[in-house]
Amino acid sequence: MSKGYVIRTRADVPPVPCPCGASRRIITQLDTDKASFHVVDIRQDSRKHYHKKLTEIYYVLEGEGRLEADDDVVPLKPGTTVMIKPGTRHRAVGKLRIVNVVVPAFDEKDEHF
Repeated sequence: MSKGYVIRTRADVPPVPCPCGASRRIITQLDTDKASFHVVDIRQDSRKHYHKKLTEIYYVLEGEGRLEADDDVVPLKPGTTVMIKPGTRHRAVGKLRIVNVVVPAFDEKDEHF
């Protein structure tokens, strides 16, 4: 029987490339289908994309930049939280480290360009 919790540190999880830069997928759909928890290092040349089913919540830990969401530009700095609804074309730009909470759990098949 598995325990009722999961513990990992950022250092436990190697980064994987993603449209935004590099993501450490700390809690994934292998742990639960309810939500994912990623720490993402945004790169300057991130790719605009959207999700048909996923809602993303960005929380900025470090750095400054902007979020391009459809036709809007949202300034990002530490402490900023943005919820990105399904269907919203988006990308973060700048040198940033964010927490990304994805609901339901992140599915690579729901990443569209």
